[in-house]
Amino acid sequence: MAETSILNSVKNILGIDASLTVFDPSILMHINSVFSTLTQLGIGPPEGYMIENATPTWDAFLSDDLRLMSVKSYMGLKVRLLFDNATLTSFLLEAMDKQIKELEWRLNVVREGDSWTNPNP
Repeated sequence: MAETSILNSVKNILGIDASLTVFDPSILMHINSVFSTLTQLGIGPPEGYMIENATPTWDAFLSDDLRLMSVKSYMGLKVRLLFDNATLTSFLLEAMDKQIKELEWRLNVVREGDSWTNPNP
């Protein structure tokens, strides 16, 4: 997996050049909110994960689990909705919401495959 900055990859999805840092505090806040959601979904370290700058990479969060590559798309979609939803049409908002729900379902499938517990032992 390539060493890619989490913050810079999200900024790329938002159409913001990596060298432009004026929006970093807001973007970081939204990224960390999404990490919180991922933790609640059972994805990532059980104690949670957060970033404070452009140094942390996707490798640090995903390790080498190729089944979790959709986390990058999920992060981009969720942050775009939180950061830039005023510029989105209702059709695009609906499409993005459907994609987010599908990615959440697929990430749950991966997690449940790894750590499913029989509720009726």
